[in-house]
Amino acid sequence: MMEHIFKKGSNPEKPVLLLLHGTGGNEQSLLSLAPMVDAEASVLSIRGNVLEHGMPRFFRRLSEGVFDEEDLVFRTNELNRFLDEASAKYEFSRNHIVAIGYSNGANIAASLLYHFSDALNGAILHHPMVPRRGIELPDLAGKQVFIAAGTNDPITPVKEAEELHASLESANASVEVHWEKHGHQLTGSEVEAARQWYQRKYGQTVE
Repeated sequence: MMEHIFKKGSNPEKPVLLLLHGTGGNEQSLLSLAPMVDAEASVLSIRGNVLEHGMPRFFRRLSEGVFDEEDLVFRTNELNRFLDEASAKYEFSRNHIVAIGYSNGANIAASLLYHFSDALNGAILHHPMVPRRGIELPDLAGKQVFIAAGTNDPITPVKEAEELHASLESANASVEVHWEKHGHQLTGSEVEAARQWYQRKYGQTVE
């Protein structure tokens, strides 16, 4: 089981927003984002099961920008199983999950897309990196992905977002990239860009 918060939304036809925090965050960290994106949607906010110097993360890393690939695969499977359990427990559609992840949380969301064709309906990835290289992605046709990246981001370089964009598109996902002239911080303008993207894709109901 993973520590989490579930808030049932007012419109069951809307997606469930899966909130995935950055390093040092927790299940409370991104709760304020959800109503900005969709005030009617249910929310599932999860705390990562790994601790790095006391800071929660979703998977281990060997150093800055170098992932522990074995742990990444293990934790991705763990998260996917938890989503199965949560959808049964809280009675929401397993096919209607849209992830909103920041930094480490965006990376685990991207890893779900890299490993499973049906883990997510879509994803908003704030400052993500390429989770793995040298693997074949599943067919992601019909999946909607929004990537927000910073042109001056010292932690996730521009080429990471560009490579992630290309790999997801090559797996048939529909991908949009939003660039900010900032660093690694989560800015209000990129949240607004994500909201506008989401409303275009999911503003009515999930098909």
